[in-house]
Amino acid sequence: MTDNGGRTSPVEHGFPHLETVRAALTALFRRLTAEGIGAYALSISPAEAAFGPAEDLHLGAHRVASAVVRALRLPDARMVVSFRPMRDAATVELTAGPEYFVEVNDRFRLHRRDLAAALSHEVTHVLLHRLGLGFADTAANEILTDTAAAFLGSGWLLLDAYREDGLTHQKLGYLTPEEFGYVLARRARYFGEDPAPWFSSPQAYEAYVRGRALADREARRAPLAAAGAGERRRYARTRRTGSAPPRGAAYRFGRDGDGEGGGGGVLRVSFPCPVCGQWLRVPAGGGALRARCGLCRTVLECEV
Repeated sequence: MTDNGGRTSPVEHGFPHLETVRAALTALFRRLTAEGIGAYALSISPAEAAFGPAEDLHLGAHRVASAVVRALRLPDARMVVSFRPMRDAATVELTAGPEYFVEVNDRFRLHRRDLAAALSHEVTHVLLHRLGLGFADTAANEILTDTAAAFLGSGWLLLDAYREDGLTHQKLGYLTPEEFGYVLARRARYFGEDPAPWFSSPQAYEAYVRGRALADREARRAPLAAAGAGERRRYARTRRTGSAPPRGAAYRFGRDGDGEGGGGGVLRVSFPCPVCGQWLRVPAGGGALRARCGLCRTVLECEV
């Protein structure tokens, strides 16, 4: 896992990896199913992740690693944690198990508050390895790992490790702080578990708020019923005239048996589920309806 701590370059912000993040969420739901995702309703707690200065280094590291393993539901995986000088925050050797060897940057001997965050990313690598879930591109696979960690309940630690001021900066993982906030907000909506009180870093909380704002906007996009009046009018005009959807719109129209063009079939609208990203396709022009996502089982109120 990359470690931006101590570098002179600024921390990257915004949402440059958003499409990969969305694809990662969809892939996660497809692999685990809605029932499997439901097993991750409780995040690792701040108390489980805490590592005080008086605790024995190696015993404490293994205790925290075990807590992350439990949070990610890998009960038969044993993490052997060691420390050494290295450029990255941590690395893991992926084998058949049950033992996995995690090497952690020597600086976590002293900066223990972020050890659980570094372990979160590496243990998620183990989980995805066991699931056989991965992206072919290395960079995309790291985005998948951070996204899975955040959505499955341990990745809030990675965002909380983000700190930035006029003199220093630190960020763990491959997502930007705002992207971590975005995934955590989607998790919060799905499970009804708000991570906001857990952040010890003010900058992490602010990034969460920015990411949550984007997730909230996506939950109010047409043709969802929560869309604003202006967006609903633009949607209705596009449907009526057959013109191209406005720039940034997350829907498209098509007719049965005729792809995206015109024709005599039933007009339908396609749009992504705001929870898992799976594209849904429902009849358009019928007013209010409920659409149930076949992947994450979320019931969506729509105005089509």
